[in-house]
Amino acid sequence: MFNLKIITSTVRPGRKGPIVAKWITEKAKESGEFNVELIDLGELNLPMMNEATHPILKKYEHDHTKAWSAKIDEADAFIFVTAEYDYNYPAPLRNALEYLSQEWNYKAAGIVSYGGVSAGTRAFVGLKGDLSTFRMVPLMEAVHIPFFDQFINENEVFIPNTNLEKSAETLLRELVRWTKGLQLIKANNF
Repeated sequence: MFNLKIITSTVRPGRKGPIVAKWITEKAKESGEFNVELIDLGELNLPMMNEATHPILKKYEHDHTKAWSAKIDEADAFIFVTAEYDYNYPAPLRNALEYLSQEWNYKAAGIVSYGGVSAGTRAFVGLKGDLSTFRMVPLMEAVHIPFFDQFINENEVFIPNTNLEKSAETLLRELVRWTKGLQLIKANNF
């Protein structure tokens, strides 16, 4: 089984990202292909990047960075659950990405985006482009959730429709495929 880290993007009070993330976490567990860990950036509470040396050197001074590095290094794949803020993904996610360098390399990354009419697709496009700069392989298959509030019930549980379920299944299937392929690349140090 692969180690999958699901990372939420929002940290503000009243955020709904953790509700969406909980749903995709359960879907990933049900697949039987992953050891799944949900990482909530709101709980992680990384400060703005405060390391003196460039992350590519892995000379981390701060305990929060060392812990973040270890957590990401053990992952084989990721799913980023992102809201759309001002036509892009939220700054806390960008900050979390920039803390590290090599730990992200050669790992597949799926994206679940949510928003209003755009379903977070502009955040998806921005994040997808940035992930490749960390040598991740962002998948084309994704889950885009329009008017996401309609899928959250009075108990704060995400209730997807059939299309969202199918999109999640496709994303997870492709994530397994790409993770297997990238294992070969990492093992051979091409």
